[in-house]
Amino acid sequence: MFNKILIANRGEIALRIIRTCKELGIKTVAVYSEADADCLHVTFADEAVCIGPPPGKDSYLKISEIISAAQITGADAIHPGYGFLAENANFSEICAESEIKFIGPSPEMINAMGNKSYAKDTMKKNGVPVIPGSNGIINDVDEGKKISSEIGYPVIVKASAGGGGKGMRIVWKDEEFSNAFQMAKAEAEAAFGNSDLYIEKFFENPRHIEIQIMGDSHGNVYHYGERDCSVQRRHQKLIEEAPSPAIDSEMRKKMGEAAVLGAKSVNYEGAGTIEFLFDKNKNFYFMEMNTRIQVEHPVTEMAYDVDLVRQQILVASGGYIETKSQEPIGHCIEFRINAEDPYMDFRPSPGKIVSLHYPGGFGVRIDSHIYQSYTVPPYYDSLIAKLIVWGKNREHAIARGKRALEEFTVEGIKTTIPFHLKVLEDKRFLSGNFDTSFLDNFELTES
Repeated sequence: MFNKILIANRGEIALRIIRTCKELGIKTVAVYSEADADCLHVTFADEAVCIGPPPGKDSYLKISEIISAAQITGADAIHPGYGFLAENANFSEICAESEIKFIGPSPEMINAMGNKSYAKDTMKKNGVPVIPGSNGIINDVDEGKKISSEIGYPVIVKASAGGGGKGMRIVWKDEEFSNAFQMAKAEAEAAFGNSDLYIEKFFENPRHIEIQIMGDSHGNVYHYGERDCSVQRRHQKLIEEAPSPAIDSEMRKKMGEAAVLGAKSVNYEGAGTIEFLFDKNKNFYFMEMNTRIQVEHPVTEMAYDVDLVRQQILVASGGYIETKSQEPIGHCIEFRINAEDPYMDFRPSPGKIVSLHYPGGFGVRIDSHIYQSYTVPPYYDSLIAKLIVWGKNREHAIARGKRALEEFTVEGIKTTIPFHLKVLEDKRFLSGNFDTSFLDNFELTES
C-alpha cells in the first residue's frame, strides 16, 4: 500500500480522495493554485503545495510543477481525480519515469481508449455492439459524404480526441455536410489540438447509459451496474441515477457483460466507464470509454455499496477487485449543483457565498468543497456541489431529492438548485420516460 498520495486536482473530488486516503491510513498532499489557497482540500490534506497562478494551464495542468511537488513531499503515488490531467497519457508516462505510481490506466491504455475511433474499432472486433459509422478518421469532405450516404442521414461528426460536446456537429442532409465538417474540425483543433474527426449514425432521442467497470493487474474486470445520464444540456450531464428506469435485470446483465468483454479485450486496469447509447427499440451501442473516475461515481457507490476511490487505490497498489452484488440496492439520484444562473441560459455565477445550509437526514450525501464566506473562483468548472440521495425505490429517491433540494440554501451566487426542483415536477421525468432530448422541451421561468 502507498505511504503518501498527491492529489493532482482541486475542489470536491480532491476532498473526496483525501477522505478515502485517511480511512486507509495514507498521508495526502494537496496541490493548489493561488486562487485556491482557501479551498477545503488544502485545509484537510496533510501537506499542501502551491503550484502556480489561478489559470488551470498555469497550475493544475502544469505537469512539471505537480511532479516536483510529489518529489519534494515524498509522495509515492498521484491520484488525478477527473478532468485536468486525469486522461493525459503523457502525465501517466512521466509519473512512471519518475517512479511515482499513477492511480489510473497506463499511457498506452489512455491513448488507445482516448482515441474514440480506435476504441470503437477495438470494441467492434471484440463483439461489443457499436454505432454504425466510419472505420476510423475521415480525411476529407468527399469521403465523409460517401460514408454518410451509406449509413444514412442524420449523422454526427465528432472529434476523435474530444468530449463535452466540443468538435461535434449533427448533419441532417448532404448539402449541410461540408460546412458542418469544417466547423467541427476547427473547433476540435482549438479545443484539443487535434482536428481528427470521425462519423457516426445519429440516433434521435436515445438514452445515455453508462456501465461502471474496474480492472485489476491480475486480469480481473468487474462491473458495478449502470447509470442513466440522459438529463443533459449541450452534452453536459446534469442529473444521473442508478439504476436506469429503462433497464431491467436481464438488460443490465447483457450490457454489463458487453462492457466487461470490451475492457478485458484491452487488459484494462483501474476505474473506467463504458458509455452506451440505448435506443427506443432497446438496442445498445458502444459510444466511448472514459479512463478515469467519473463526476457521477457517488451514484454507483450508494446504489451498489462500494467505495470506488478505495477500489482505485487498492487496484493501483497491486490488490484485487472487491466484488459486490451486481443488482442495485434501492435507487440513487445525483444532482449537480453548479454556480450558474439557470434563468439566464446557465450563465456562470462566480462570487462570494454569504450564506450556506446543507441538507441532511437519512439517505442524503453531499460532496462539496464550498462553505459560508467561500469565494467561488471564475477560473474553473462551475460545479460546486453534488447532492446524492438514496431511496428504497425511484419514487422514494425523488421525494427525498425534492426535500433535500428545498433545504439546500446557497446565497450570494446563483445555482442550479431551482432547475433541479423544476425537473422533479416534470411528468416525463417522474414517469421515467425521457431521453437525451429531455431539455429541448423544458421551460424554466422565474416565479
